[in-house]
Amino acid sequence: METKKQGAQTFALASPPSLAGFASIAGKKEGEGPLRESFDLIEQDTTFGESTWEKAESAMQQLALEKALEKAKQPMAAMDLLFAGDLLNQCIAAGYSARKAARPFFGLYGACSTMGEALALAAMALDGGFGEWAAAVVSSHFCTAERQYRTPLEYGGQRTPTAQWTATAAGAAVLARAGEGPYLTHVTVGKINDMGIKDANNMGAAMAPAACNTLLTHFADTGRTPEDYDLILTGDLGMLGRQLCKELLQREGIDLSDRYNDCGCLLYDVEAQDVHCGASGCGCSASVLCGLVLNGMRAGKWNRVLFCPTGALHSPVSLAQGESIPGICHAIALSNTIQ
Repeated sequence: METKKQGAQTFALASPPSLAGFASIAGKKEGEGPLRESFDLIEQDTTFGESTWEKAESAMQQLALEKALEKAKQPMAAMDLLFAGDLLNQCIAAGYSARKAARPFFGLYGACSTMGEALALAAMALDGGFGEWAAAVVSSHFCTAERQYRTPLEYGGQRTPTAQWTATAAGAAVLARAGEGPYLTHVTVGKINDMGIKDANNMGAAMAPAACNTLLTHFADTGRTPEDYDLILTGDLGMLGRQLCKELLQREGIDLSDRYNDCGCLLYDVEAQDVHCGASGCGCSASVLCGLVLNGMRAGKWNRVLFCPTGALHSPVSLAQGESIPGICHAIALSNTIQ
């Protein structure tokens, strides 16, 4: 059987799946930012009508998936596989949302890289012939993340200058074995990178080396260069992490130039919205992808995009025990044509 592995960590899909439908849901603060026109729904009530923040996040995932299915013109019952995740312990936002979907389910945790992980696994499953339809759904919520990773909102602790704001947002994509573009053509699976960062309020510095490593590997494996893409998008490194990633790549002779940006720098107006270094949370990159990016590709603004969400794989317990923060990044190549 012909291998689909290309180089050290990249898989070139023989039958690239189509992103048949996609949707993004945003909270009130996200809807006040520069990407407001790209969201399918902006909810002014961040409880989403629920009694807890965690239930609100599950409701947000359900809304994103239902809207993506509607745009793909497919019923929930058509989904052969559902890949979903969030930032919470035991992936409870995804698990309780999947309970309502009642489809074969994989719960995923890749921190803020989870949308890349979900898309990679969904695409490889369809390319391997293990179904005709699959969905990837990812969310984060400011209030659930603060409660789990830092302090309850009522505490009112000060945020350091390098801190980022966890997005209240969700993104969902429905993948099909056949259909019109955009298509998912390549997956570069990331490796753990850990440079010894122990500051949970400096996620950009912890994750930037992983983004650099995955981008270098993708270019080496595929023989491509930054010029082969109209847009290269990491997430969610934020302002500091984006600059670090650019500098690390420049040391290796790679200049991303003006084709590079970061989801954490795009979601909010960092000057006006007091989010310090920008956005974080796996809902950030998921909503930017399923709103701004895929709509832009459909409109012909970009023909080739390299989507590289990043994640910090730590927990409050590991940090309390003195552990450093491992970083991960997966690269997802998208194209309006199969190639």
